[in-house]
Amino acid sequence: MYHLASSNTAQPQRYGRSGRQASASAKIIGAAAIALLTFAHTAARAAENASRMELEHHACAVVMGLHQPSDLYDTCIRSLNKSLFELDQARLASTDRSGCAQRGFEPGTPAFAVCVVNAEQSPADAGRRQAMVPVR
Repeated sequence: MYHLASSNTAQPQRYGRSGRQASASAKIIGAAAIALLTFAHTAARAAENASRMELEHHACAVVMGLHQPSDLYDTCIRSLNKSLFELDQARLASTDRSGCAQRGFEPGTPAFAVCVVNAEQSPADAGRRQAMVPVR
């Protein structure tokens, strides 16, 4: 009987260890996510120095291995341009929403909606949005 009790007390220790392992894994995943976000931010800043067209060409020609001129290459450029445009629009909308929330407006209220619309129509924001018109 002592042997049985001994094996029962050993199991919680195993669960305790895997709980610690899970916690360590979660911390590692969290650190990796932070590193990835930091890299993405740094890459985005570096990408601002290169023209979007150069980046699209590199992605389609070099990364994807598509030859120019071709229908596949042209489709790749259009698709990537559209995706990047939509990503920029989403980032701007998120920035507008965050700015309104930071100013104390509650999401879901009419005042919050008015704040977001006003932010989208501000002269500074309008200039950024016009600079991102997708190439068709």
